[in-house]
Amino acid sequence: MHQHNIVSMPKKSNKKIQNKTVQAALEGILSKKGKQVVVLDMQKIPNAISSFFIICQGTSRPHTTAITDAVEEFVKKETGNNAWHKEGFENAEWILIDYADVVVHVFQETNRKHYKLEELWADAEIQHIESED
Repeated sequence: MHQHNIVSMPKKSNKKIQNKTVQAALEGILSKKGKQVVVLDMQKIPNAISSFFIICQGTSRPHTTAITDAVEEFVKKETGNNAWHKEGFENAEWILIDYADVVVHVFQETNRKHYKLEELWADAEIQHIESED
């Protein structure tokens, strides 16, 4: 995993994330070649709705659905946990999987650019995850 410094998001983290749900979700995303994967560590943000956001994108509806299925499979296998809440499967343009302390967002590119979650949570420490293309 490599770190990139992004001008619009000055905070960055070099530490390895120890959260098992985060690690399992990342494995699921990368197993299905999720694109532009980032982890937002929001543990130091007062009143944050979650400890971590994982954001990635797929290239199509079948791709975002496959990524989501892999995330659920890997998290269940590694932690024994099912998602507390999930939504967005109807059109698969933005699928949200909520594990309470970790929320996974799987976007199609257009919707990711529109909602700009990384900018909304710019105070978070961000870690860019290298995918093997």
